[in-house]
Amino acid sequence: MRETEFTLLDVPPNVPRVKPNAFTRWAGRTFLRLNGWQLAGSLPDVSKLVMIVAPHSSNWDGIWGMATKIALGFEVRVLAKAQLFWWPLGTLLRKLGAVPIDRSSPQGTVEQAIDLLRTSDCLWYALTPEGTRSTVDKWKTGFWKIAHDAQVPILMAYFHYPEKIIGFGDLFWTGDDMEADIAKIREWYRPWIGKNRGTA
Repeated sequence: MRETEFTLLDVPPNVPRVKPNAFTRWAGRTFLRLNGWQLAGSLPDVSKLVMIVAPHSSNWDGIWGMATKIALGFEVRVLAKAQLFWWPLGTLLRKLGAVPIDRSSPQGTVEQAIDLLRTSDCLWYALTPEGTRSTVDKWKTGFWKIAHDAQVPILMAYFHYPEKIIGFGDLFWTGDDMEADIAKIREWYRPWIGKNRGTA
């Protein structure tokens, strides 16, 4: 492992936060630093948004993403199927930010995520728009529908493995043309290269 200088990003006051823990933040920061990763961009000062992360081409993405979350001390939620929330795994998943979702519910996954954002005072919801680690021709549209219907912005986060950068872009507000919006977002991601591929 190569050691580099490491600079934390500022976490603005409206960003959802976990309970302060100096040790875990040090551990997350140290893990990233010793593995040569850097953080780029900035976190927006908003209380609710949909965060998309791409390119997603490796299980390692989750490890580096979790280390970033721990190092910065912000909270981000993901949906996970309710069947996973048995003891003691359920307790761990909740601590890591997972929210149980009932896939058998007549109310679909997208609708449950929209309701979660609408009824929360402070919530960052994260997902991978590709929906898989494999190369895809089309992104799933759920992230756009969630942001659009919940009337929250999209925060674009990325992995760039060649230079070991985990970055955050500007906020993107949806318009009325879903396909045009997704095309713009995919074009923004074009320079970033994941562990095994870019975003075609």
